[in-house]
Amino acid sequence: MTVVFTRTSAITAEGSQAIYRKITWKLIPFLCLCYLAAYLDRINIGLAKLQMASQLQLSEAAFGFGAGLFFVGYILFEVPSNLILQRVGARMWIARIMITWGLLSAGTLFVTTPMQFYVIRFFLGVAEAGFLPGVLFYLTKWFPSYRRSRIIALFMIGLPLSSVIGGPLSGWIMSNFDQTHGMHGWQWLFLLEGIPSMLLGVLTFWVLPDTVEKAAWLSESEKAQVARELDSDDAEASHAKHHFRDGFFNLKVWMLGGIDFSILLSAYAMGFWMPTFIKNAGVTDISHIGMLTALPSIAALFGMLFIGASSDRFRERRWHIIVPFIIGAVSMGVSTFFSHNVFATVLLFSIAQAAIIGAVPVFFSLPGTFLKGTAAATGFALACSVANIAGLVSNSIMGLALDLTGSSGGALWVFAVCLLLSSLLVVALPAKLVNR
Repeated sequence: MTVVFTRTSAITAEGSQAIYRKITWKLIPFLCLCYLAAYLDRINIGLAKLQMASQLQLSEAAFGFGAGLFFVGYILFEVPSNLILQRVGARMWIARIMITWGLLSAGTLFVTTPMQFYVIRFFLGVAEAGFLPGVLFYLTKWFPSYRRSRIIALFMIGLPLSSVIGGPLSGWIMSNFDQTHGMHGWQWLFLLEGIPSMLLGVLTFWVLPDTVEKAAWLSESEKAQVARELDSDDAEASHAKHHFRDGFFNLKVWMLGGIDFSILLSAYAMGFWMPTFIKNAGVTDISHIGMLTALPSIAALFGMLFIGASSDRFRERRWHIIVPFIIGAVSMGVSTFFSHNVFATVLLFSIAQAAIIGAVPVFFSLPGTFLKGTAAATGFALACSVANIAGLVSNSIMGLALDLTGSSGGALWVFAVCLLLSSLLVVALPAKLVNR
């Protein structure tokens, strides 16, 4: 039996692996399901738009602005939400986030005017603020840095799964429930897809332990072994900062925010507008659009698992972000020449999503390599706040491009160039610091 001396002499390799396998099965499937519900409630507006825009008299630009207002609320409350999570515990705060966003998402069915649409999208962002950075911070309390890229990939497959499941499901709901009990299909969409978030929020109280020490399904010896591995990892990162100011005034955190900003410009363009891209390519049936929307997300799922596992295997982070960025930028740029070809549109966006979304878990493993404690909570949230400005920018640029030119090409080229420029920020991150 092999003994792990490089991490801690008290842990066998087989025993340590078994413990983390248990933790993974206890936490990650549930958190992944929560993220699926969160992202579904965030992006189902893209398919709902195909019906509700005409009924609410929303132009492309007005829809883009309203969809983007989600991120204004999200950005303003991201850091405060994550600091509250650190104080009151993950279980209580994640439950609160999920229940309130589920209620607000379902409440979108009552919208009848553009202003009501703007208001509810803003407060949906306020409600969801802190979920993603909160979970990422929570995972640093369970997994050492050299295990996190793969674990974050497993958690974040909820993102592409939200489209894999949500696209066909949303299309089916809108096609089959339209005018049922006097409600439009898009109203049923928000109602039926908001309920799972509320139920998962309630379940959070029973499923998520706040800390390793409170996990009833770990023995005392297993808890001690996890604590030793985390302490050993912290010892390797003796340079790590711990205080609020270290997270807020850290140049590397702002650099990470800039990198993630470029990721989300492209991710939100594909997430919110993919149904529109497919419709403009010649598909008119909503259920067919929903199914085709799922294909790029399936590619993204495999991209996340492959890139995340490869990054952990080689303990290399920077090139596992740069190469996917280049592939994604080229794919989006080339797609502008085939906007009226359904096959080429779906294929090129599948490649783009596999690359860009595939690099996300590697990116989110970076803050925990140089931040701990309150600094980590602040840093995760601040990077996400800066990045989520992209939600407002991306949707506004795309809506204006479609209104003014009838084409998404100009916007997609802007997003592709931003990805290439942000690769320079990735190069600027010290390899010795992040490749752990």
